[in-house]
Amino acid sequence: MGLLEEKAKQQGISIVKNLSIFLKWMFLSCLTGVAVGTVCTAFHFCIEFATEFRTAHMAIVYFLPFGGLAIVWLYRICKVTRPQGTDLVLLAVRTPQEVPLRMTPLIFLSTCITHLFGGSAGREGAALQIGGSMGFQVGRLFRLDEKDLHIMTMCGMSAAFSALFGTPITSAVFAMEVISVGIMYYAALVPCVTAALVGATVANAFGAEPTAFSVTGIPAAETAAFLRVIFLAALCAGVSVLFCYSMKYTGEFLQKKMKNPYVRAAAGGVIIVLLMLVFGTDYLGAGMNIIENGMAGTAKPEAFLLKILFTAVTLGVGFKGGEIIPSFFVGATFGCAAGGLIGLNPSFGASVGLMAVFCGVTNCPLTSLVLSIELFGAKGAAFYFLAAAVSYMLSGYTGLYSRQKIMYSKFRPEFIGDR
Repeated sequence: MGLLEEKAKQQGISIVKNLSIFLKWMFLSCLTGVAVGTVCTAFHFCIEFATEFRTAHMAIVYFLPFGGLAIVWLYRICKVTRPQGTDLVLLAVRTPQEVPLRMTPLIFLSTCITHLFGGSAGREGAALQIGGSMGFQVGRLFRLDEKDLHIMTMCGMSAAFSALFGTPITSAVFAMEVISVGIMYYAALVPCVTAALVGATVANAFGAEPTAFSVTGIPAAETAAFLRVIFLAALCAGVSVLFCYSMKYTGEFLQKKMKNPYVRAAAGGVIIVLLMLVFGTDYLGAGMNIIENGMAGTAKPEAFLLKILFTAVTLGVGFKGGEIIPSFFVGATFGCAAGGLIGLNPSFGASVGLMAVFCGVTNCPLTSLVLSIELFGAKGAAFYFLAAAVSYMLSGYTGLYSRQKIMYSKFRPEFIGDR
């Protein structure tokens, strides 16, 4: 009886301990979801206002070089001489690296400036930095230890991404999958899911509409359709590699040729204005309207290459924003054009392209599957999962984030450390 009583006592202690940990994370994740969701909803509306104002007053694009100077000045007065952006947030999940609170207002303001004056960038990179910074600081406020601070950083990322896109499941999975490829941080499951749901709820309460697209022409589950999707996904993997290399090497080239950040930002603004005069205004800002055109099957064949060019220059010279929505643009427009050529409905091809390029640049196949379901519905889930698998393998060890670690080989069950 003594041994049985001891086991029962230990089990009771374990249940109480687990329950206390659960309640702790429910409280912290709800708090983070509300705080981050509120800030990122405000960020969402600011970006919308900036985009609408620019669209109504296109002459403001000619002041883009001055916007670049303002961004450099903001970072200089805040003593951030080498901003790491989203990479800093990813690093903070694996190491004792801190995420300073000043990242929140800095990336908020600088991304709004970029969109107001017409720089080609997304918004999710800023949201991840805002969420990671705020989540980390909430953890510091409650004196959490290093490991718990890592979870709080992911918690903030989930809430931010969810508030911005209205895709809570994708947001939670993304925060756990993007840090170290091949490893899912399941210890953060409850906090990330809860924070993402709360963040989306807050955004919805303020009237922010979730991102979703209407897709037509989803084929029947036949061999020919699966083969076409495999071929399109393989092409998208190549596009994702091109996208990542363009982002990396354009920035390195421009920084090498123009070492002064003020000169680089102003010159980059001039380049974007000149490109606009030649190719038009479709490639300014995030380009959500062009993504919608792709989903309607009306994208221009060359649009994906021009968006890569505009975005690589914008981010390479120091403007702020994200790469994920530009990758959506690139994938949707490429998929629309290529899908139509290989016998797929252009609208369906655009949806496959969007998801497959996203998968290739982020190395997150599970996130990509969930994203496709939240954006397009579950009808084509089998095709999307196949496309994600193909793109994940064929994109190799490239990616948008230099601090993302690829822990396991994409080609065999083998631990490779860091690639």
